[in-house]
Amino acid sequence: MDLAAAYRLVAHYGWDDLIFTHLSARVPGPEHHFLINPYGMMFEEITASSLVKINLAGEIVLPSPYFINPAGFTIHSAVHAAREDALCVIHLHTDYGIAVSAQADGLQPISQQALFALSSLAYHNYEGLALNEDEKSRLVADLGNNNSMILRNHGLLTIGKSAAEAFLSMYMLERACHIQILSQAGGTLLPVGEPILHSVAAQLGAVTVGQGAQLTWPGLLRKLDRMDSSFRE
Repeated sequence: MDLAAAYRLVAHYGWDDLIFTHLSARVPGPEHHFLINPYGMMFEEITASSLVKINLAGEIVLPSPYFINPAGFTIHSAVHAAREDALCVIHLHTDYGIAVSAQADGLQPISQQALFALSSLAYHNYEGLALNEDEKSRLVADLGNNNSMILRNHGLLTIGKSAAEAFLSMYMLERACHIQILSQAGGTLLPVGEPILHSVAAQLGAVTVGQGAQLTWPGLLRKLDRMDSSFRE
C-alpha cells in the first residue's frame, strides 16, 4: 500500500514523466522479490493490487494481468542487489532534477533543503539509456553508502528502508533542485559555509524529532485519502 501511495504522491507533486520512471519496493521474505508499477499505467492510477511482483531479474513471479518494463528495472535491480537497506528505490525524471543534473557543478549548498540532500548525495555520469548490464557495477560504486544520487543528464534517485524514507529524501532533493534553478535566475548565489554544511545531517534528526520520514508519512497518507483513497485497493 505504501508503494502505491508513493506513486500517487509523485503524480500529485507533478514529478511523473508519463509512464517512464519507476518506484520499486522489496517484499519481505528471503526470495528477493519486489513490487513495481504495471507498464503503461499512469502513476495517478496505481493501486496496491495493480503492483506487479517480480524477481531480481525483472521476471514476473506472481500471475498478473499486467506487464512491466524490464529495462526500467535495470537501475533498481542494481541498487536493490547491492544495498540491503534499499528496501525502496525511487527514480524520477523531474524538470528541476534534470536541470541540475546537467549543470557541471551539480547541487550547490545555497538552501537548507540542499544541505539536507548534500549530507548523503552521490553522482553518476550518463552512459546512455539504462539498458547496459555493465553499468550496474559503476552505478553502485558511485552510490556508495549515500541515500540520494543525481544521475547526470538524466534525473534523480533516492533509496530508503521504506517508501516513506525514499519519498522524503526525494522531496528534499527535488525541492533543493527547484530552489537552485529559481535562485540562479535572480543573481549571484550565496553558498552556506562548510562548517554548517557538515553539521546539518545531525540537525535533521532533531527537526524530525528522531522519527525521520515516519513523522511526515501519516500526514501524506491522510492527504491522499482526502483526495482519492483508491490507492489502497
